[in-house]
Order: sequence, then C-alpha cells, then structure tokens
Amino acid sequence: MLLRLFIVFSSVFFSLLAQAVELEGQLTQGSLIRTSVEPGSQVWLNGQSIRVADNGGVVFGFGRDAELTHTLKVETPSGKVVEQPIQLAKREYRLQRIEGIAKKIMEPDEAAIKRSRQDSAQVKAARATDSDLMAWQSSFIWPAQGPITGVYGSQRIYNGVPKRPHFGVDVAGPTGTSVVAPADGVITLAVPDMFFSGGTMIIDHGYGVSSSFLHLSKLLVEVGTKVKQGQVVAEIGATGRVTGPHLDWRINWYGERLDPALLVPPMPRKK
Repeated sequence: MLLRLFIVFSSVFFSLLAQAVELEGQLTQGSLIRTSVEPGSQVWLNGQSIRVADNGGVVFGFGRDAELTHTLKVETPSGKVVEQPIQLAKREYRLQRIEGIAKKIMEPDEAAIKRSRQDSAQVKAARATDSDLMAWQSSFIWPAQGPITGVYGSQRIYNGVPKRPHFGVDVAGPTGTSVVAPADGVITLAVPDMFFSGGTMIIDHGYGVSSSFLHLSKLLVEVGTKVKQGQVVAEIGATGRVTGPHLDWRINWYGERLDPALLVPPMPRKK
C-alpha cells in the first residue's frame, strides 16, 4: 500500500515538475526574463496578457523597483493550465553624486522644458514599438568597451540636487569611439540633439525589447534601418546632460527600464 502511494505521489510530483516553466535570466529587480512555452499557448504575468511568438518564445521584464512576488500563468492549446510563482531578489542601489552639470541643463527655461517634453514623447513612442522581430532571443553583446562609470538603478544627485534614478549603464570612452548594435534590430529613433540625452538612438529588438543609446556625438544610421549585431551605428559623445564623453546604454521592455548588465558577460578587461 505504501509503495503504491509512493508511486502515485512520485508520478504527480514529477508531472508537476515537467509542467514548470523554465525561466532564463536572473530573478531580480531590473531583469529581462526569457522563456519558451508550447506554441499556441496563452501567457499572463500578474493577470496581464503577454505576447507569445510563433515558436513559443516569451519575453518580459521587471523594473528597478518591481514587487518581489509575481505569478506567471500559462494555458496550453489543449487547455492545461500552469501557474508558476516568481520570487525576485531585492536589490540595493548605489548613491552617485555628479558635479559640474551646466546651469542651463539643471535650470532649463520654459522653451527647454517644452522641448524636453517633446523629446520624452518621441522616446515613449519608440519604446512602445511592438514588432515581430525575434532578436531578443539571441545573446547580447556590449555596444562599447571601456570603464563603467555609471550603473543601473543608482540614485543620482546632480550638483547637490537629488534627481531620478539612473536607468542605464555608462561606458566611458573618447568622443568618436564606435558604438555597435548589441543585437539585431531596426532603428526606431535617431535624434542628434535631445535636450537631456543629446544624440539619442533606439533599436527595436522585437516584442517590446529595445536598446537606447544616449549622449552620442554622431548617429550613423537612420530610422527604419535594419542593423546586425556588432554593426557600428553611432559614436560616443558628450551631448546633453553630461560631464564627459560616454555611452549611456539602456534596455527597455515596453515601459519598463531594465538592467543591461544582466544581459551580457562582464566587461572585458583592457589588454
């Protein structure tokens, strides 16, 4: 009798394990998560529907201050339902003080404020792109190499004034240093002179995933251009609200700003 119960229990237990959804990515705030389900399935994250690619691929992300407990629900074409809890690790973020920002940037006039709002609307529209590109399923590479001078999530204080957290990774380099596409994609935004971010570019990688490049000195491709991973698309600069030349690289999943450093190996050491 005990043996029979053990066999039944084991069968149910391993059946449940087989149904569990395997998640690729670090389960922490700021992470991009990729997974795969049976093609034709429906997927929800905390009750919100998520797109499923024809091959069953699924991608989603958690912002800087995301809640730590979430639920992923999958319903297969045959009607089987799996609900999987997701527990994120809480992150501690740095405090970063930056001095020497120009007064015109710190205290913009009405015209500058209007301009920055227009910039924000353009960026928001580009990040809302919901294409069928599948580049997000591939590995990402660093778009530039150099010292990391700013990290994701840090609370920034400019000229002694607390401002919004930093949502990217800053890679320092001389003006004119090449910036490459971290993954295949299509250019959805290319503006040379935004008020705060200066030369700004956004690359759509598909299904809401995009890369943003800020403070560029030169943009080498136009909106609508298809780019391949490793292709030179821009050059590092010191445009917008900066104190020196660097690339501010950001990863987005629709409106969520994610940590690019979680998608790539450690920055290679300079030889």
